[in-house]
Amino acid sequence: MSSPRIHIGRNAAGDDQGLILRLANRHGLIAGATGTGKTVTLQVLAEGFSAAGTPVFCADVKGDLAGLSQAAAENPKLTARAAKTGPDEYGPAAFPVRFWDLFGEQGHPVRTTVTEMGPLLLARLLNLNETQEGVLILAFRLADDEGLLLLDFKDLRAMLVEVGERASELSLQYGNVSKASVGAIQRRLLAFEQEGGDAFFGEPALELGDLLDTDEYGRGVINVLAADRLMRSPKTYATFLLWLLSELFEELPEAGDSEKPIMAFFFDEAHLLFDDSPKALIDKVEQVVKLIRSKGVGVYFVTQNPTDVPDEVSSQLGNRIIHALRAYTPKEQRVVRAAAETFRPNPKFESEATITVLTVGEALVSTLDERGAPSVVERTIVRPPSSRIGAITANERMAAIESSALDARYREPVDRLSAYEILKRRAEDRIRQAPKHAGKTGARPARRSSRQGVGEAAIKSAARTISTTLARELLRGVLGGLRRR
Repeated sequence: MSSPRIHIGRNAAGDDQGLILRLANRHGLIAGATGTGKTVTLQVLAEGFSAAGTPVFCADVKGDLAGLSQAAAENPKLTARAAKTGPDEYGPAAFPVRFWDLFGEQGHPVRTTVTEMGPLLLARLLNLNETQEGVLILAFRLADDEGLLLLDFKDLRAMLVEVGERASELSLQYGNVSKASVGAIQRRLLAFEQEGGDAFFGEPALELGDLLDTDEYGRGVINVLAADRLMRSPKTYATFLLWLLSELFEELPEAGDSEKPIMAFFFDEAHLLFDDSPKALIDKVEQVVKLIRSKGVGVYFVTQNPTDVPDEVSSQLGNRIIHALRAYTPKEQRVVRAAAETFRPNPKFESEATITVLTVGEALVSTLDERGAPSVVERTIVRPPSSRIGAITANERMAAIESSALDARYREPVDRLSAYEILKRRAEDRIRQAPKHAGKTGARPARRSSRQGVGEAAIKSAARTISTTLARELLRGVLGGLRRR
């Protein structure tokens, strides 16, 4: 008896082509030139995972994936295509979709805290150099040591001001602190805020469990991130998805081999993750992709050019669906050749020649077989989705958002006591106490003693104790984030 699988389509001989669910956590690649059918293929896979009870996360770059929430209209062309490709029981169907948006406009707001993002990913987000990244790491370390919560951007700005003002003191304990670097980081933060990126940081922070829901019929919820506006800041887009992937890796328990994945994660426009990325970051991506398989998460990279995904990561992708590629230039011809060489050859056709003549909705498909080995590549006509192909109306989107049980939880931001408020209070206390030390008229202001009073030492000791306890509960993640145990 064959294993349950997601139906993708049929080859010329009428043989079904599918993705074995228990091997779907071996990751995959969907590639092809613009307009060749990548988005529809992603939609078909998302439907299949949802029907099997596996939650899905995908970024909606063009607004098309929102159509998963609506049943397809009756269409003779789709019915005729289904007669050729299956499924035999084809019919229009809507799927459970939950909309998310970093800016809170087209879905539930997605927030995380500055601490959870961590200094390494935040440094990439702000495009910091090595020296500036070191200062940012110092700011995080100081916040940990002094028990100061970094929740949003005003907390981080206040922490950087504290680092700058105490540069001489901190240099002895943590290493050299450059005030110029502090200023450069502050300017990057300002520019990021002007793009609206600061809305991503704060509370209530996203609970990853809310991405792993099923509906009352046991179907996996498809989480659709509105990414049309987000794509204007490609580094923010890539960093957010990488953060989310690393958080899944940190928080999910080991799953081992199971009958289906715990979650399917689609990374559209995957080249944005790797463009101009340092080798250290690519190494981390490779590490997460390798290890997250054991957590039951299947990661699928979607891109126009299959060579956009570095070899170190591409070697981990066992399931491959490649639509038509163009070969007008020598560079494009090399891409086609490289893509063809990744397939297990089929004696019935030449993969390299076939890739360039595939029609819209056709793809070369090779998935892992029952033994976990790549299957012989097949020229496949991809089945039509049961949900709507294309965007939805603003009213349809709003109805889905307001009917969600998560709307009340995430709609309004929460601003609790954190680093900004505590440091502001410290500064105000210093200002109030300053006249007491001014002395007689014309006297020089009293210097702040470098020695601690008994009370101050006790307070700092308590803060360090609290910080140490907190550190035991919060383990630094593989990409610099924090894991809540």
